[in-house]
Amino acid sequence: MYQTTSASPDSGSPSASAVPHPEGVSNEEFRAALSRLAAGVVLVTAHDPDAGPRGESVGMTATAFVSVSLDPPLVLVSLREGSRMDDLLAERPYWGVSLLAESQRHIAGRFAMKGRISDRLLFEDIPHTPGPRTGVPLVGGALATLECRTEQRVPAGDHVLVIGRVLAAGLPSGDGDPLTYFRGRYRRLD
Repeated sequence: MYQTTSASPDSGSPSASAVPHPEGVSNEEFRAALSRLAAGVVLVTAHDPDAGPRGESVGMTATAFVSVSLDPPLVLVSLREGSRMDDLLAERPYWGVSLLAESQRHIAGRFAMKGRISDRLLFEDIPHTPGPRTGVPLVGGALATLECRTEQRVPAGDHVLVIGRVLAAGLPSGDGDPLTYFRGRYRRLD
């Protein structure tokens, strides 16, 4: 491993802390570059029937979510390998996606916290209903909701790409702007 000096993305001054991967780009440089890509914000959800007497709804904020195919309808979400959601979706085939509105910034922040309280408490005061097709939790007031079944899991570095077939789509709220993420912050479209 070797160390190089590179310019800090914001200050223009050299930084000796940027240690590149063998291919040349450091984690800091990679994060700084991709923070300039605006992304929509979604809540990925699933139900863990083994957590407690009635099971537990589980949620995770994601910005690495894309449409993959129209025929068949496929989407992809990137999950940190070994995360609770990754472990759950490795065992359970059904999951949901709620495309969050700008007014739902608090939901995104709540489910993105590290070392957070139990998911049961996080869902407690958020309007949500079980999806009619799969029973996964879907957030009320979202711009759109999807119910998915895992078709494929692809290891990708420290993440797992989960490709899901969309079994049902809903439009619970036609109003509002999407919640976006840009330069490390939630943003609204102007």
